[in-house]
Amino acid sequence: MRHRRDATVENVTPQEIENLAHLRRARDLIDRDYARPLDVPTMAAKALMSPAHFSRQFRAAYGETPYSYLMTRRIERAMALLRAGTSVTDACMAVGCTSLGSFSSRFAEIVGMTPSAYRKREHDAVRAMPSCVAKSHTRPVRDASSRIGEVREHSAA
Repeated sequence: MRHRRDATVENVTPQEIENLAHLRRARDLIDRDYARPLDVPTMAAKALMSPAHFSRQFRAAYGETPYSYLMTRRIERAMALLRAGTSVTDACMAVGCTSLGSFSSRFAEIVGMTPSAYRKREHDAVRAMPSCVAKSHTRPVRDASSRIGEVREHSAA
C-alpha cells in the first residue's frame, strides 16, 4: 500500500482495504497485549505479512513503526499508572518493559521528563477530566511539543 494523498473511498483498491484490515488486527494486538513480549514477526504474523512488508505497510498506514507504536502505547499506560501513584519500577514492569533504564530513557524521550518527575507532578487537572478526555489530552506524542504541556497550559487557565 503506497501512501497516497489522493486516497478516497472511491479510489482505494480492494487489496488496500484488505491490507488495512490486516494491519488493524496487528494494531489491535498491540493495544490489547502491550504488556506481553511482542516482536515484529509476531505482529506481522497477525497481519498475515512478512516482517519487512508489515513494517513498511504499518508505517505507511499509521505514521510510525510497529515497535514505536508499541512503545508509545506502553508509555501511555505507564503514565496512567504513575498518575495513580504506582512506583516507576512497578509501572515499568506492568507495561511489559524489562529494563528500567531503557524504559526511563524512552519515557523521557516521548514525554519530555523522567518517569520520576512525571510521577511527582500534580495531576489534579487530569483526574478531574472524564477518562476519555484525559486519555486524549495525555496521549504521548513523538515530537517536541508534547500534549502534556497542553494539559499544563489548560489547567493553568
